[in-house]
Amino acid sequence: MRIILTLLQKDFARLVRDKAALSLTFIVPFALIYLFGQVFGVNRTDTGPSGIPLAVVNESDNPAAAKLLAALQGEKAFFVVTKFVNPDKSMRPLTETDLRPMMKANNFRFALVIPRDLIRDDEFGLHLKILSNPRNEIETQTVHGILQKTIFANVPQLLGQSLQARAKKTLGSPKLAAFNSSIAGTVAKTFGGDPAAIQRDLERGDFGLGDADDGTPAPAGGQRGADFFAQLVKIDNEQVIGRDVKAPAATHIVGGWAMQFLLFAVSASAAALFHEKEHGLFQRLLSAPATRAHILWSKFLYGVLLGLVQLVVLFAAGRILYGIDVEHHLPFLMLVCVFAAAACTAFGMLLAAVSPSPEAARGLATFCILIMSAVGGAWFPVSFMPEFIQRISKLTLVYWSMEGFDQVLWANASFIELLPTLGILGGITAAVMAVAVWRFNRGPLFD
Repeated sequence: MRIILTLLQKDFARLVRDKAALSLTFIVPFALIYLFGQVFGVNRTDTGPSGIPLAVVNESDNPAAAKLLAALQGEKAFFVVTKFVNPDKSMRPLTETDLRPMMKANNFRFALVIPRDLIRDDEFGLHLKILSNPRNEIETQTVHGILQKTIFANVPQLLGQSLQARAKKTLGSPKLAAFNSSIAGTVAKTFGGDPAAIQRDLERGDFGLGDADDGTPAPAGGQRGADFFAQLVKIDNEQVIGRDVKAPAATHIVGGWAMQFLLFAVSASAAALFHEKEHGLFQRLLSAPATRAHILWSKFLYGVLLGLVQLVVLFAAGRILYGIDVEHHLPFLMLVCVFAAAACTAFGMLLAAVSPSPEAARGLATFCILIMSAVGGAWFPVSFMPEFIQRISKLTLVYWSMEGFDQVLWANASFIELLPTLGILGGITAAVMAVAVWRFNRGPLFD
């Protein structure tokens, strides 16, 4: 028994000395649980999406249209955009002609147009228009649901106004006024209230189904009224971008999967630097006409080529399995794959440069890759995360690689439109690689 206890003590002593194993066992899981809790919004009081950009063009002068705009601005899920910024930094109200080019530039993916004919006197109902760039199905369905809920719950009196306008055209103003007066008198007599005030409410379309003008909620029947009005609101839906995409869901998802697998692959190949050192390969190479720079850049090019091949194979699998349209976008897709592979390779080499052992490199890689995949949008829409996580996501190479894939496969972007994303990926590669080379030149790897 004493021998068993001695060997047990030896195993725990090795675990304590091995910082990489210790971190993988305790520190990394604790940190991941905390960070995933932040990403998924665990214990948040305001669950659900937040800060999704929504452009709103209000062409109607109806007061209830302004109320709808105010309701949308008060909805935490949306960041409402109503102004267009000119080149001289001055601003003007958005118009419908601004929306499609701005959606093409990915300034926002959803827009609501409140047209001048919101209420027409020749038909009963409302007329609204929603424009969308549904790159992510979950996000799109959520946005449409929140939009419709806000419309139906906050401005049902618009339909009352539509009914009044239709009745005025059919009956004429005198007969309609007499009808409203009769209804107001009957309501006041039966339920109480001021007949003149009730008549004014009827004339402006407020039948008591929505919120009152002073902000007091309507009675319980208001929800039933909203459900009834939901059948009478005409919403024109226009998909601005991605109408011809053959496999919408897979087109977005496969890019995220590919990036996650690529990061693990290049990180493992970068960690192989430690094995080459242990076998004395670097000493033999440095004694030949080869320098540290030659070794590092050969590893970098190897990682880029390996990553490029892996991405191409994964997108080919997406083409075969899910019907993703790869062949019509192949040149630009290859270009994004090269930049994404370069950024991933630089990341892998940085991990090897700052890690003291292959075990530490693997542990750090697992931690960073899972966080970047979750935060960068590889698992679910970034808009579903807290706003400070959304800002962090734009610092990850996963986010910008997926942005590039979406621009090519979904938005059919031109080379000029693709340049900013490629520039960011190139900047990430250059910055990370510079730090990695600096660390390699001062670290013990080549000693």
